[in-house]
Amino acid sequence: MKQRLVLVAIFALCLLILGLGLAAGLLAGRFFGPSERPHIANTATVVTQIQALSQLVTVKYVFEKVVRLDDVKWYGQNRLLMVAHGVAKAGVDLQKVKPGDVEIHGTTLTLTLPKPTLLDVYLDENKTEVIERSTGLLRDFDQQMEQDARRQALEEIRLAARASGILKDAAERTQLQLYALGHAAGFTEIVVRLR
Repeated sequence: MKQRLVLVAIFALCLLILGLGLAAGLLAGRFFGPSERPHIANTATVVTQIQALSQLVTVKYVFEKVVRLDDVKWYGQNRLLMVAHGVAKAGVDLQKVKPGDVEIHGTTLTLTLPKPTLLDVYLDENKTEVIERSTGLLRDFDQQMEQDARRQALEEIRLAARASGILKDAAERTQLQLYALGHAAGFTEIVVRLR
């Protein structure tokens, strides 16, 4: 009986030592792990909609972007996962058109316009949402992470819009809109040039 109690005591002591070792290992990882800036995972940006508009803005792209931020400190990790729905609009800034940029010779209309630019990039707040947010055991809630994720999403959407050819589409649609407008005004020949 005494031997059995000694064996149980030794077994309990081994379990206690194992548990303390595991806890010490976890804490050491938190306190002595890498201290870096938040890591932003690069995920795909997908065009979900391309829409032609007949305004100053001649084309609108709608994007969806998943943004993941990991903020690892020596005392814990914060993580944020956001699905951002963004809109990029491009067209021609007609305020930059000067009187000399419009020439009329009989039934011929010649227009010289500035090259299309990205006019607006923004997040659709009704569709953008944080899917996951986790805060490390020894960390405080970091409200700045969500703002960082939004800024990152906007920049990625801006780059994706350019890479997807939004400026080329805007140039083509601007010319089509001006051809239609010129013909409706009675011009038989319309020449559109982009600076």
